[in-house]
Amino acid sequence: MSSSFCVQPHSVRSSSGCTQLSVETYGGGLWHTWFDRDLSVAGRVLVREGERIVQKLVKVDRPICRIPSLCIHLQTAEERAAFKFNKEDHLQPILAQEVKAALTGEKRSADSADGEDQWVAGHEPELMKLIANELKIETSQIADFELMLFDTQAAALGGVNEEFLYSARLDNQATCFVAAKAMADYDLKRLKDEVDVSMICMFDHEEVGSASQCGAGSPIMGEAVKRIVSAMNGGNANEDMLQVALRKSYCFSVDMAHAVHPNYASKHEKNHAPKMNAGVVIKTNSNQRYTTNSFTGLIIREVSRKTGAKVQEFVVRNDCPCGSTIGPIIAQRTGIRSSDAGMPQLSMHSCREVMGVADLTECLALFSGFYEHFRSLDEVCFFCT
Repeated sequence: MSSSFCVQPHSVRSSSGCTQLSVETYGGGLWHTWFDRDLSVAGRVLVREGERIVQKLVKVDRPICRIPSLCIHLQTAEERAAFKFNKEDHLQPILAQEVKAALTGEKRSADSADGEDQWVAGHEPELMKLIANELKIETSQIADFELMLFDTQAAALGGVNEEFLYSARLDNQATCFVAAKAMADYDLKRLKDEVDVSMICMFDHEEVGSASQCGAGSPIMGEAVKRIVSAMNGGNANEDMLQVALRKSYCFSVDMAHAVHPNYASKHEKNHAPKMNAGVVIKTNSNQRYTTNSFTGLIIREVSRKTGAKVQEFVVRNDCPCGSTIGPIIAQRTGIRSSDAGMPQLSMHSCREVMGVADLTECLALFSGFYEHFRSLDEVCFFCT
């Protein structure tokens, strides 16, 4: 899940005649990029169906809220230069005008209900009606929800030659898409001869540290390998079998990567400045923010050599902070070998990001080649196990 805003359990908020949506920042977003965007909500809704409560997904495909910036005439020169804002006071989107709610009598306070109605009363009735209409249910059926804001502007090809992809949430849904595409395209006829089990693991909460029940810091990865080993051995797997499987496994941790910014080129180490449309970036960090080493990086470079998929190298400058990925977390929790890579992009964590179109093709070729060639390469590079 990319950086965004989560609707709070009591989202009713108002000021100066405007009904607002009380939200909480999620992840490390470039929050100034969310001002003056046409926003809406999407997420998971828990719905009462008789005695059962079921999960439904909702996405409102039209602008319903906005975080307006303060006009230039009401700012001092210092405020304009700094563009400072308070995340609690200045990032609450406007949902509607209060006048309609006053006329219809629908406006309620979160303090006006008790017991099981407390949660319902904490939300703007018009928001509840909107969600109910989208799902074709009654408002009374909504038991709870997890909603996030998103920019309603669709993805688009950009650049004079349409060489760029402009979109929200490229980090990290772009590589999730390519990984799924590569797996779907994999030659199923070859499965009868396979000695490996290929998996795609897409974890939640990477933007906030992965320390959750369904994040990369959870037991999910280790448990998955354990259950596969057990299933492949008639339910009779022992600890030794599991440890051998873990040591023979390899995690290709793929997040997006930082392309060199033409206006801030000095932010990159001069020999490690990846470009968009020039291939997947192999990420290395001696302080273990990334897991790539000479052994695991060699596997990816050999896949690149066999497939012709382009790769680039990235090392952060010594005087710049370094991000991290789920690769070190999985390696620490399981002992599985890992390398880190990603497609290069600009505007990472912005409301709207940009990447090179050709890198999607390069990444697909690399992923497909990884599925096809990993075992033979791992046997040749015997020192990697």
